[in-house]
Formats: sequence, structure tokens, C-alpha cells
Amino acid sequence: MTQKNAGIATFNTHIEAEEAVKELQKSGFNMKELSIIGKDYHTEEDVVGYYNMGDRVKKWGKLGAFWGGLFGLLFGSAFFFIPGVGPIMIAGPFISSIVGGLEGAVLVGGLDALGAALYSIGIPKDSIVNYETSIRNEKFILVVHGSLDEINNAKNILKGMGHEVQVHSA
Repeated sequence: MTQKNAGIATFNTHIEAEEAVKELQKSGFNMKELSIIGKDYHTEEDVVGYYNMGDRVKKWGKLGAFWGGLFGLLFGSAFFFIPGVGPIMIAGPFISSIVGGLEGAVLVGGLDALGAALYSIGIPKDSIVNYETSIRNEKFILVVHGSLDEINNAKNILKGMGHEVQVHSA
């Protein structure tokens, strides 16, 4: 990711996050500019799986329908286990930042891969702690990538739904 502008909203439930993504889609927002990050590992005794075959993504688990729906809307999908954070699912272009974070986490002041990825898109270190804590506490983070105008547009849409968006720019 070359853009250093991001808007980040935190949601307590997968339902809130999904409604926000659908509202942005309905408003004409570019779905390739959205990423969502969250945990999904409370499966009790169910099998957990994730695979991608061509254009079709399949995911099982407690929130399988949620992730499957988002994988159809957003660009790209991945599953990572990050020490200190745990297993996370990601949909959207933030995946490339995580991959970069896996390679450079040690170089960014001791941040883990998630923190290094957030830092790489212009998120200040004090905010990174809050976002990582949210993920650890099973909340969902929506990252809006793009120009400041695009991010402010998304912020206004989400604000109309009662959600706050923190805007971070280089």
C-alpha cells in the first residue's frame, strides 16, 4: 500500500461491521478501498477451515457466513495467527500491509506484525495499541484506504450510522 491515509472504525460485533460495509457499498464507496480485521476462533467443537478456489472463498466457523459475505464484497482475504494477538481474519487490501509487517515488525520499534502493518499505513503508535487491544477483545476494525476526501466521505456515512471514524493521514 502506497497511500498513507486511513480512516479506522471499531465495531463491537460482526453485525455492526457488516452493516457498515454494506452501507458504504450502497453509497457507492469503492469496495477495493476497504479492509476489515477481526478474530473468529470461538468454534467450540466445530471444524474451522478457510480456502480459496479461484473466485470462490469458503470459510467455516462460528462467523463463517459473516466472513464469507465480506470475502465476496472486499478485495482479497487471509487468515493469520499473530503471537500476542491470536488468529485473525482479514479481508481487503490491508493484507499486503500485514505481509510487509511480518517481514519488518522488528524494524518498527518492536511492534508485532499487526502493529507494524498499521504503522506502515500511517497509524501513530499510540493509536496502534488501542486497535490491537480492540482486536484482542474480539472487536472488528474497518480500515478505509484512500484520499482524504474519500476517507472523509466514508467517515460521514458511518457517522450517520452512529459510528466514529478516526482519520489518520501522513
